[in-house]
Order: sequence, then structure tokens, then C-alpha cells
Amino acid sequence: MKLQKGKFNCITDVSDVKVGHVTLYEKVDDENTICTGVTAILPHSGNLFMEKIPAASSVINGFGKTVGLVQINELGLIESPIMLTNTFSVGAVTDGTLKYMINESKEIGDTTSTINIVVGECNDGYLNSIRMQAVKPEHAIEAINNATSSPTPQGSVGAGKGMVCFGYKGGIGTASREITTEIGAYTVGCLVLSNFGKRDQARFADWKNLEIDTPDGSIMIVIATDAPLYDRQLKRLAKRSAAGLGRVGSNIDNGSGDIAIAFSTANKHPHFTENATESITHLRDDHPVMNQLFQAVIEVTEESVVNSLKHAETTTGRKGRVVKKAPF
Repeated sequence: MKLQKGKFNCITDVSDVKVGHVTLYEKVDDENTICTGVTAILPHSGNLFMEKIPAASSVINGFGKTVGLVQINELGLIESPIMLTNTFSVGAVTDGTLKYMINESKEIGDTTSTINIVVGECNDGYLNSIRMQAVKPEHAIEAINNATSSPTPQGSVGAGKGMVCFGYKGGIGTASREITTEIGAYTVGCLVLSNFGKRDQARFADWKNLEIDTPDGSIMIVIATDAPLYDRQLKRLAKRSAAGLGRVGSNIDNGSGDIAIAFSTANKHPHFTENATESITHLRDDHPVMNQLFQAVIEVTEESVVNSLKHAETTTGRKGRVVKKAPF
């Protein structure tokens, strides 16, 4: 039995999670079109460095150029927004996000440690003139400042502006599920940046194999929940997103960077404390609710990919290339 969708079927159904976008679209000349952007996911509305949250990642296939995963998996915490963009803009977005965060917290790199910025990417070079590196650090800052807890736009927005999925226009997609048990009610949300797959691979539609010459592609998957989980359990959730990819038809190709990041908003960890120990409350691995959380991750990953296609629009990019809206 499928789980109940959240109020807005959006990652922002997880309380206090915010999403912001900056979309760049401009025909430069007959050859070049800027067709790209930045998306920011803020796990909560407070100071993310001063109040870190549990997190983990799962590298389903590692053909990707992310920033920050090593420390997430070492320490099990996130202390910055999760930023999404195109492959050649990872550096600019890292720079902008760093500027934003050190402005928020004067202690960073001075009276305390440095900060671990988190950035993921997909290659939008089929539609976007990626070599122009149009995304600048200020666009990352703008995306963070644009973030709200309202239902986020989907499809050809933000980092998703130039993305292609199953041979049709892809991009940003989101979904959520509600879990109600005798021990409490929990929400699981997902946001994806979809940029993978061939038309005949789609398991949710009968599309003819009229291919366009795109690379193997990638997907970034961000999972949010308010269930009290710690980093090892969140890694278990992140791994389940691969089952959601399989449901839509991904073969997780050789050249595909398929990466999931999962976080929980239930327990915040203060950066400064005089305590030598800390205690948290978390679910037991063998409680039945864990299986429902796994199911929720699979369902929201699957639906987020489909929603990224449903909400996208036919887009003209560089060299006059046209990627059509998927025929639902």
C-alpha cells in the first residue's frame, strides 16, 4: 500500500526546510545559450553552522563532481546549505556559499574551525553553453536568500533549467510522504535534479526510442525527514533511493553520477558546547517504522523524478537544440 502524500507533496513539507532557485536563461548568439542555474536546499532556517544536523550520503555511481561528501560521511553532520548546479559551476557555487556562510558566522576560520560546504551537480551541457561558466558566486548567494518554505517550483528552474531526463526536459522535481504510527507522525521529503536516462528506459511511460545525443547523465537526490535518525540510519535511507531510481527505469549507467544526501531535522548539534558528551533520541533500527521510512524514500524518489518531467517545459538551448516537454 502506498503511503499518504504530504500536504504539498514537496520537500518543504518537512517543517522548516527551505528551497530557493536562481534561473539563468539567455540566448547569447547563434551558437551559445546560457541555460542553467542554482538551487539551494536549507535544512532549517537557523544558523546552519552553529546548529548542525545529522546527515549522510550514498554514492550510487560516482561519476560526479561533488563537494563536501567526505566530511559528511566522516562526521555525520551537515553545516551548510545543500547547493545544486551544473558541472562547471561547482567552484563558483562553493565560493558563493562560503562567502554567505562566513558572513553569517564571523567565527568561521577565525576563532573556530573552517566549514564544510556541500555542492552537487549534473552536466547540462546539451542545452547550456557550459564552457561560458555563466553561474557566478553571487548567484549562489541569491539562491540561498530566495529560499522559502513554500512549495517549490519544479521542472526547468534553478539548477534544473538545462537538464534532460529520459530524452525529454527534466530538472527539479519533489515529493513527500507522511507516516503515522503509534509512536508519532513523520514526514519524508525528496528533491531531485534529474538529468539521466534514455526514452525507452522509462518504466512509467511507453515512449519510443527516438534518442537525442546526450551523455549518460546524472541525478542528485536530497532526502529530508523529521524522523529522529542519526547518520548511520540516514545512510540507510539514502541507499534506498537507488530502488526509487530503478522503479522509474534508471540503469545507473557508467557515466552517470547518481548521488543521494539524506538529513534529519529532529536533532540539532550545537557547534559550541562545554559538554564532553551528548545524548540524542533516535529510532531503533528494528522498529517497524524504519521499513515505512525506507518505503517513503523509494516512493518520493520515484515520484520526484516523474514530477521533474511533468513540470518542465520545452526548452531551446545552445546550437538551437530543442528538448521537448514529456508527453504525459
